[in-house]
Amino acid sequence: MSKVAVVFWSGTGNTEAMADKVAEGAKEAGAEVSVFSAEDFSADKVEEFDGLAFGCPAMGDEELEDTIFEPMYAACEPKLAGKKVGLFGSYGWGDGEWMRTWEENAKGAGVSLVADPVLCNEEPDDDAQAACQDLGKALA
Repeated sequence: MSKVAVVFWSGTGNTEAMADKVAEGAKEAGAEVSVFSAEDFSADKVEEFDGLAFGCPAMGDEELEDTIFEPMYAACEPKLAGKKVGLFGSYGWGDGEWMRTWEENAKGAGVSLVADPVLCNEEPDDDAQAACQDLGKALA
């Protein structure tokens, strides 16, 4: 049985709702799943998991939340080689630039993504929820 971590930061609850769907999909695919807020996860825990999903909404000028999430993710990124990794998040403005930048940076750092990142505008609709579940299944 694979072990999957779903790690997220959410300001309004939209990215948290996405995290729940990622976890649901991974569980349906038979994985043992642990869900963490970004405050409760650290690079020391990466080795415990076969797959990791990271979720963060767009903040400020379309960037990752920079006081809690980004420092945690930056510390984890060098340890993600050989792991199944997925990215997800929501936004309220812009066009998803933060996710394209995050994906590009992750790939540049040698992170292998199991699927295209999942993003949605505001609250996840049915399509975004299904995409999150599919991401969870790919991580399992």
